[in-house]
Amino acid sequence: MDATELKSKTPDQLKDQLVALKKEAFNLRFQQATGQLENTARMRSVRRDVARVKTILNQKAADAAASN
Repeated sequence: MDATELKSKTPDQLKDQLVALKKEAFNLRFQQATGQLENTARMRSVRRDVARVKTILNQKAADAAASN
């Protein structure tokens, strides 16, 4: 996922995606703790995707505040 495709989404869609990514991160942490995690690199990519979504949400909120 890249920032350009995130910028085209609405804040509600971004919030839904953020919830899904956080659930995935939780499941990955649980799998790692029980020794079932095979793709350890996925944890890093999910964490970075969460940061990307939060950044875009904050940018959209700042733009909305500046336009008022």
